[in-house]
Amino acid sequence: MAFAGPARALATQNSGREQLERRIARLVQEFSDQGVHRTGTDVDRRSAGWLSAQITQTGLAPSLESFSLSRVDPIEATLTLGARRLQGVPIFDAAFTDGAGITGRLGPLESDAEIGLAATAPNQAAAGPLGNARRANRHRAIVCVTNGQRPGLCPSNADLFLQPFGPPVLQVSREDADWLGEQAGAGAQARLVAQVKRTPSTAFNVTTKIAGTDPALPPLVIMTPRSGWYTCASERGGGIVCWLELMRTLRAPRPARDIVFVASSGHELGHLGINAFVEARPGIVKKSAGWMHFGANIGAAVDPGNTVQASDDEFEAKLTREMAPAGLSVDRRVPRGTVPGGEAEVVHRGGGHYVSVIGRNALFHNPEDRGAKAVDPAVIARFVDAFTNVARGLTLG
Repeated sequence: MAFAGPARALATQNSGREQLERRIARLVQEFSDQGVHRTGTDVDRRSAGWLSAQITQTGLAPSLESFSLSRVDPIEATLTLGARRLQGVPIFDAAFTDGAGITGRLGPLESDAEIGLAATAPNQAAAGPLGNARRANRHRAIVCVTNGQRPGLCPSNADLFLQPFGPPVLQVSREDADWLGEQAGAGAQARLVAQVKRTPSTAFNVTTKIAGTDPALPPLVIMTPRSGWYTCASERGGGIVCWLELMRTLRAPRPARDIVFVASSGHELGHLGINAFVEARPGIVKKSAGWMHFGANIGAAVDPGNTVQASDDEFEAKLTREMAPAGLSVDRRVPRGTVPGGEAEVVHRGGGHYVSVIGRNALFHNPEDRGAKAVDPAVIARFVDAFTNVARGLTLG
């Protein structure tokens, strides 16, 4: 009988963990089932409503903060060579074509061909040889093979969405890379169309707050993006779930300082949402006690790994001290002073204190990033533990 108490406590703990992991899987599945989470679309707006309902279930009051954009809606995005036509996705921070498109020889990048052929990993379209070619405007148009880790068309984000540059760029799947290389080597005639329409749209950041006991203290801000190119189950799901779970874990005991939560849209378009959030709160970057950024691929099930980004040694140490006991590895640390990936960039450039996790994921920006199978709920639950402990330390007066 002496072991009845501890055994019962362990059973209760295990039951609570199982419930958490089931909730994680359910939330990721629901988010994925909503559809393609492009900024300013109907799916994006419905998803904001769903997220607001999840916040209400934690006992907090959600707010929707709107921002405007000129949404890009592709009309035709194709590359035609002879009888074969490839479907693609334009790069959203480049020029576009009209319905007639651009016709000319397909050739290697930096050749004298009218249409250049490039290849790049997701989110590298403004860097390296492709970025240089875009800035040089050597070609009238460019075809870019997207080299994701798995088959599929894996687009790059439009980091310069508000300052587009260079010729039209059509992104295509890597499955066609060998054939395109042969066509470029032969100087085949091609027609590239990257025709779009612009639609005035409204998107929303979803926010809430846990009120601290001392409103004079600077707040802690916890942020995660919620938009992307596809259904984004593992790209966005883990960060969104951690964001929601911290609302549950941090409400009691009541923190000393306010904790402000923001899930921003506009991620794939130069971080439009988090920039709007900051612009609406002058001085918040430096005035905050700190920022926690739950980036892409947290708890991804396919080829996982973790990168830590931080503004300083102290903030990095706070996170890594909590990750180890939770059984979470730090596979890469971004060198101090490097501009971080994701929404942490706005805090870095504004001189604020931040800590950030971005995961590795073979399904990154891939159309197959769908459903709860794309994440590991047990790993996400361990991140909830680590993030909760970090946040508790940062909310002390």
